[in-house]
Amino acid sequence: MESTVTRPGLPTVSVIVPAYQAAGFIKNTLESILAQTFQDFELIVINDGSPDTEDLERILEPYRHRIIYVVQENQGLAGARNAGIRASRGEFIAPLDADDLWAPDHLAVQVSALRADPSIDMIYSDARIFGDVPEAGRTLMELSPSQGEVTLEKLVTRECVVNVCVCVIRKEILIRAGLFDATLRRTEDIDMWLRIMMHRGRITYHRQVLGFYLRRPGSLSSDFRAMLESYMGVLSKIAQSPLLTASQRDVVERQIPRERARLEAELGKEAFLSGDSTAAIRHLKRANEGQRSARIALVLLLLRVAPGFAKELYSWRHRSITSSLPRERSLPADE
Repeated sequence: MESTVTRPGLPTVSVIVPAYQAAGFIKNTLESILAQTFQDFELIVINDGSPDTEDLERILEPYRHRIIYVVQENQGLAGARNAGIRASRGEFIAPLDADDLWAPDHLAVQVSALRADPSIDMIYSDARIFGDVPEAGRTLMELSPSQGEVTLEKLVTRECVVNVCVCVIRKEILIRAGLFDATLRRTEDIDMWLRIMMHRGRITYHRQVLGFYLRRPGSLSSDFRAMLESYMGVLSKIAQSPLLTASQRDVVERQIPRERARLEAELGKEAFLSGDSTAAIRHLKRANEGQRSARIALVLLLLRVAPGFAKELYSWRHRSITSSLPRERSLPADE
């Protein structure tokens, strides 16, 4: 599956690793990159104004001969990825967060697919979840499967969910789409995929597990409410684009109230768990107006007539679901 170098003196792939408070994780990440069977890549690490710079640079020291190290003021994931793209020389961009890992054949498989079909601008695969979470051992596509051809509409409705830790992208389409939106601190990846589609890019996927995705409390993606709020902002921005077709705009505009209903449901759950039944009822009523869910309607009824029982039922259901999920021992952490 090895690819020949088509541009003498230049790497085929630029691997970009943003680092922010990553000293405890990045060693394993770098080792998984350097262990790739496909070796025609450059490795760019972006220190995004990290408060643990001293520890980070101590961890990076043995790898300095193999990496391009860029230091900048904090700009978030989008700004760090953009800095890496601007510094890159490769034909393909392979983003990887500083706490995720690749299987040894990740680059070999993805680059081979891109070489075999020049019409593909971006490809992603599946990744296995690890960490001290109930879903450890499962894969991202088990939880959020992609179905059918990737289109802008399916990205908006989440029928296709891109796994950024196991994707490889042609640099040219990222430049054409305008790089990542540095004003976004969350869901900047979804925004990027939508703009790739609006610029007539082609995204595809397969189901081979080529990476390992760490889920941990306190990460950006763990704040579900903030993720929903950010995604609604992305949809509102995309809806204004003159590049959308009429049918695409219709899908985006119909998705916004659905996401608002999901946000209200999340706010209702938070209020419920904090003991504020009045606020929970208010938020869940708004959620039910937006999506007409029989489950939400039942919760509303229980909250009105038996709030204590509703909380006990929720706790029992949460424990039952958690205990039934397969678990995988976390990969060893850096010392």
